[in-house]
Amino acid sequence: MNVLRNLKHAGIKPAPTSIAKRIGLPVAAGFMPACFGFRIILIAVVTLLFSSTAFADTVLVAAASDLSYAINAIIPKFEQSTGHKVKLTLGSSGNFFAQISNGAPFQVFLSADVNYPRQLEKAGRAETGSTYIYALGKIVLWVPNSSKIDIQAKKLQSLLDPSIRKISIGNPEHAPYGRAAVEAMERAGVYDAVKSKLVYGENISQAAQFVQSGAADIGIIALSLALGESMRASGKYWEVPSDMYTSMEQGAALIKPATAASRAFYEWMRRPESREILSRYGFALPTRQ
Repeated sequence: MNVLRNLKHAGIKPAPTSIAKRIGLPVAAGFMPACFGFRIILIAVVTLLFSSTAFADTVLVAAASDLSYAINAIIPKFEQSTGHKVKLTLGSSGNFFAQISNGAPFQVFLSADVNYPRQLEKAGRAETGSTYIYALGKIVLWVPNSSKIDIQAKKLQSLLDPSIRKISIGNPEHAPYGRAAVEAMERAGVYDAVKSKLVYGENISQAAQFVQSGAADIGIIALSLALGESMRASGKYWEVPSDMYTSMEQGAALIKPATAASRAFYEWMRRPESREILSRYGFALPTRQ
């Protein structure tokens, strides 16, 4: 009876002798032995200790290519803190919008134009209320260090220089930075004179590659890319005044069906440390999110 009372006090319930025999444990009076209870407790403790790893998941993120440097500084901090992994795809916002609309399995969308996430939310592809503005993009005029054009003095009139044969911008059909470049050139009164010289990158990152590699002589690209280490070392830029193009409100959305991991990354982008990284790469931050 003392054994029975001790077992019940320890929370170990009676069980048929056959169960204990099947798992290879000694039995007494038809009760599960104490070592079986300890084994269960040990398993529970181990599970709790490794719960963060056990529930780790991969998040599929579609991000506008202007985020190239910034997002790659944010992701390692998220992965280290949460145990989740991020599979990142960079490209043009318009192309991502079309892909997600047609069922592409992205889970978080970081667009260079907030209107794309808004449309996805309206269509029921994104979680209701998840769209918000995470940053404001800026454009710059960029030339390689070898260029003799004084872009600080000539500004967008630099595009009229006789030495310019090709001008690189993002494709305005689906790249928000390309649309901003066209708008700025129109307001500067140079678009009609130079439009035959325009070469289009599939996204703003490719447009930057064109001018950095010498495939174009000058380009209108994202400030966030011009501030990247390689472009800072190989060229110089002039920031286009923000009143020369429509405000570039960049938006995020949580794509359905949301998972714990995708929600975690979505929220991570709103944290102060993530916003500080965006600011470091030239993005203006909205006062309200």
